[in-house]
Amino acid sequence: MLEIKNLSVHMGDKELLHNINMTIHDGARHLLSGHNGSGKSTLAQTLAGNPDYQITHGQIIFDGRDITNENTTTRALLGIFLGAQHVPEIPGLTIISFLKHSCAAHTHFQTGRDLSMGDFLTQLNAACDQLDIPREWLNRSINVGFSGGERKRVMLLRLLMTQPKLAILDEPDSGADAATQQLITKTISTMPNTTFLFISHQQGFTEQVQPTDITTLSHGEIMVK
Repeated sequence: MLEIKNLSVHMGDKELLHNINMTIHDGARHLLSGHNGSGKSTLAQTLAGNPDYQITHGQIIFDGRDITNENTTTRALLGIFLGAQHVPEIPGLTIISFLKHSCAAHTHFQTGRDLSMGDFLTQLNAACDQLDIPREWLNRSINVGFSGGERKRVMLLRLLMTQPKLAILDEPDSGADAATQQLITKTISTMPNTTFLFISHQQGFTEQVQPTDITTLSHGEIMVK
């Protein structure tokens, strides 16, 4: 699903990742571990295509395609999802509007067809039921006035609606209560066609997810066992 070859990343003059080699297999639940500042979030942002992080060496191969120089939008349409640790509030952009445009873009990219509103609403209602999301949330601005746990549910809603090939979840358990953490792990278990790369510092949450593979970073490099 994902192969990272000799990847080095800078921000300005500072090297943040050095010579990263890593393979994530199709269907894996791959844990990326390491202390704070080890480079985990940097790797997540780089894989998603954040232009603030400059790739100075190496390649990223996703689903057989070299995406090293692809922009964020293309990577998202190809099937890479990022559940970032800190997601901004977006006043004026409702959740339903965002989801509708996102799903329409994915549908057109993948099939060349326009998204049927009926299909969209059917999928949306099913996802809201699965996550116990009140319908009134859909007309609220993204993350405005939402608690930490509610923001995680909105993230899961995006995840279910887009059904990515690879979901990168950066500390999805952070700021989430026990019930929300259980909902996250349950949602992951219902998506067998999605490969997961997740970051977590909480042993209890990690044990719930039951990672199939573990890679540990330290000071921007992979720790060799």
